[in-house]
This record gives sequence, C-alpha cells and structure tokens, in this order.
Amino acid sequence: MQRIGPEGTRLTELAEQAQITEQTAGFLVDQLEKAGYITRVPDPTDKRARLVRGAEKARAAKEVADAVVADVEREWEEHLGRRRMKQLREALTLLRQITDPWA
Repeated sequence: MQRIGPEGTRLTELAEQAQITEQTAGFLVDQLEKAGYITRVPDPTDKRARLVRGAEKARAAKEVADAVVADVEREWEEHLGRRRMKQLREALTLLRQITDPWA
C-alpha cells in the first residue's frame, strides 16, 4: 500500500513499481479492496481508467505499523548507539535503491 499515491495510483503503475504482473497486482488489489483497505475510483484524467486509493482502514493500519517500526528502531539504537544506527539506516537506504528503484 506504500506505493499508492495520495490522489490514487493506476493498477498498471502499481504492478510496474512492485515488479509484478498486472494480473497479480489485480488479484492483490481485489483482496485489499474486499478487506476494506483500498477503494477504486474513476480516474478524472481518463474515464476508462480507475485509481486505487487507500481507505481509512489502511491509514489506521499504517499508523500502527509506523509505531511498531519506531519502537524497533529505538530498541536497535539503544543496542547499537546513535552513530552505528545512523550508519545502518544509510546502508539500508543504499541497498533499497538497488533493490527497489521506485522507493
């Protein structure tokens, strides 16, 4: 869901960014829609297309996930120290650039 833009994102773009087929992306979006995490709305720039948007349930889940990540990062920083934690973040950011070019 992190790939969905604030105004919505087309399914084809989501598939490309996630490096999966449109069929797989469609299946995943169907499941997320059934679970109430996303909605599909008409694309105002193309009447044939639809945009995938995050629903309130997705925003609530993101808040919970962000809090968990913050807790883990605090715990790691206590163990590693501020300098080494900064180095870890920098290294992980560099690795993400080569593993996920759309990040």
